[in-house]
Amino acid sequence: MKTARSSSRRAHSQARRAADSTAVRTGARAGFAARGALYLLIGVLALRIAFADGGGKQADRGGALKELSGQPFGSVLLWTLGIALGGMALWRFSEAAFATTGTEHKARGRALAAVRGVFYAFVCYSVLSYAVGSKSSGSGQSDDQSQDVTARALEWPGGQWIVGLAGAVVVGIGVTIGVRAALRKFHKHLKLSQMSRKVRRAVDITGVVGGVARGVLFASAGGFAIRAAFEHEPGKAKGMDDTLRSFVEMPAGPWLLALIAVGLVAFGVFSFLSAKWRKV
Repeated sequence: MKTARSSSRRAHSQARRAADSTAVRTGARAGFAARGALYLLIGVLALRIAFADGGGKQADRGGALKELSGQPFGSVLLWTLGIALGGMALWRFSEAAFATTGTEHKARGRALAAVRGVFYAFVCYSVLSYAVGSKSSGSGQSDDQSQDVTARALEWPGGQWIVGLAGAVVVGIGVTIGVRAALRKFHKHLKLSQMSRKVRRAVDITGVVGGVARGVLFASAGGFAIRAAFEHEPGKAKGMDDTLRSFVEMPAGPWLLALIAVGLVAFGVFSFLSAKWRKV
């Protein structure tokens, strides 16, 4: 019995050391850079749409992957992006399992890390599937995917309530993201003392502007899901691309979409800065 417990403790200790290793930390930093590349591309695509130069392109993850695949060495770029996102997923799972970045005794923080790990694992799978030629595996149009999921959910018993609740949760997430960004809650995750004044100013501007824009985008998508539930019309649900395009129909027209697009570009830059200055 003692031997078994000793072996278990030894295995746990080894796993924890692996989770806190240089390789995992490097994977996390690569993941932040990969996230930055995706948001940067999505923001640029949204800017093109704002000024009637979208050319049928999607302002979502699928559109970003298409843009990358069309570049010189596009396949290499996609594989690099997918592997980097896998590094992010591994780091998030290590956070959840071993609280490697100070989430000890914080069940909520570890649970969030696990959810984020699942999300990045899915995005990693999507990108790598696209890289090997499966253009419809997880990286297709976000609008079609949102409407398909909503349509299936509405067919369930109590489907309207389920979709409406899911939409309300997404709205809440969006509001939380935006408020936390405005309050600069991201400071606690960064090595502020090691930054120059210029870098810190860049982090603050891109973190606030990017986070608020991202929050508005999430909240808007959640609002469309609530509308789809209320009207029992799956077509009212919108993915990232249609949500962004919906801003064009508002009184401010393309300028509002351009503002959100600049915010997404800012979040991409913030992610690149996080790749260097994030505590991991």
